[in-house]
Amino acid sequence: MKTTHWFLSLATALTLNAQAQQKFDVSVPWGPNEFHTQNAMRFAERVKEQTKGEVLLTVHPGATLGVKPNESMRALNDGVVPFGEYALFQNASRGQALAVETLPFLVENYEQLKVLHGYVRPVWDGLLAKNKQKGLYMVPWPSQYFFVKKPLATIADMKGLRMRSLDKLTTDWINRLGMTPVQLTNPEIVQALGSNMLDGVPTSAGTAASQKYPEFLSHGYHTNHLWATNVMAVNLEAWNTIKPEHRATIERVAREMEPEFWTVSQAEDAKRVAELSSKGMKVQPMPKAVVDEMRKLTFSLWAEYAKPMGPEVEAALTAYRAKVGK
Repeated sequence: MKTTHWFLSLATALTLNAQAQQKFDVSVPWGPNEFHTQNAMRFAERVKEQTKGEVLLTVHPGATLGVKPNESMRALNDGVVPFGEYALFQNASRGQALAVETLPFLVENYEQLKVLHGYVRPVWDGLLAKNKQKGLYMVPWPSQYFFVKKPLATIADMKGLRMRSLDKLTTDWINRLGMTPVQLTNPEIVQALGSNMLDGVPTSAGTAASQKYPEFLSHGYHTNHLWATNVMAVNLEAWNTIKPEHRATIERVAREMEPEFWTVSQAEDAKRVAELSSKGMKVQPMPKAVVDEMRKLTFSLWAEYAKPMGPEVEAALTAYRAKVGK
């Protein structure tokens, strides 16, 4: 009789535990070894630990849930997935202000980026809310470079270079710098380099390393011509099914881990630069005088592209520029 009672008690406990436990899928478009994916997995593990196993987040890397990078915000809005990470600028069709970081040569380093986020993050949060979701943490991709076939010491050295472009804004500033834009998707870049159709690519050291640019290009110049930030977001309907105390815990975990993830981003840049250098590529800062000249040549694009983003963004940019002296 006592044995039967023990089994019944165990079965009841297991049933109650299963009812208390909530499981959510997390859509991530990046591959399993990408540092953003690794961050998401660490976040999921910490959430599990801090909620004592009552909230389980399962990270699905490589877009295995069928959500494309530029469709992620819509997918969360529609409830296709409950949680997801995506690059803000890639989803700017849902709100142009999501692309404010891509204004050319606006932000020089991580410190200035934090300042910019202080002014624009409320705008981003508002856009997320309009799209039925909430941002938990935001982490930038690493610094950006010009990877090219020859040394660049002056603006004149860039004249006529066939440089990869990915959208209208990129095309505009490449033209302003005297280079020739060649619009290509990411998978087309290596083939274009191999067939000598391209002289350079503006991108991160991570992309340059993974796509083996040292086989085609000899120099990398640190420019920070744009920035791109990812958000880990949750659909609001899914969010509201979570117990209030667990929601508070998840927000706390996100708050605590975000600075750690920024440090990971910076370390990723250093690691990838070292990898490129070991392959024979010369990676160095772009001379300050050249960056200053590039900013002057593209400066008018700030106002041109910020205006459609709305008055909140224009005000944020004014405050940011006053703070950092631009």
